[in-house]
Amino acid sequence: MSFDDEWASVRTKAQADVSMRLNQVPADPGGGSGNADLGVDQDKLGAIGSAAYALHGRLVKDGNHARTNTSEAATGMSTSGFRTGSAMATVQETWSSQLSTLLDACANISNHLDYSAATHAKEEADIKAALAASQINEYLK
Repeated sequence: MSFDDEWASVRTKAQADVSMRLNQVPADPGGGSGNADLGVDQDKLGAIGSAAYALHGRLVKDGNHARTNTSEAATGMSTSGFRTGSAMATVQETWSSQLSTLLDACANISNHLDYSAATHAKEEADIKAALAASQINEYLK
């Protein structure tokens, strides 16, 4: 079987599997209340966003606390011929990379929750306005 034939076969099977999964309701909704309404707790979103923002601030301030000392120690040990110096430099580079990733994640969480809360509030206001307008239309008929 050629690659193209095998690829077409796999794609066809995957598409069939996806449509089957999307067109059915799972037997157990996963702990939901059975209520189909979407609910957003602004206080909870705000608290999580605030915690992510506070963590970001602390990480910016304290995350590089030992960077200078670690770098100086790594350079000093490497200059003196100790292999521990290069290992220490690697630890510092890894820490910096992971710190950067964590800072980005905290900022994304905070920003996305702020955006989600604002968007939900706007959509809620739009729905209320649309419902009010539809009720007015009922009286005009």
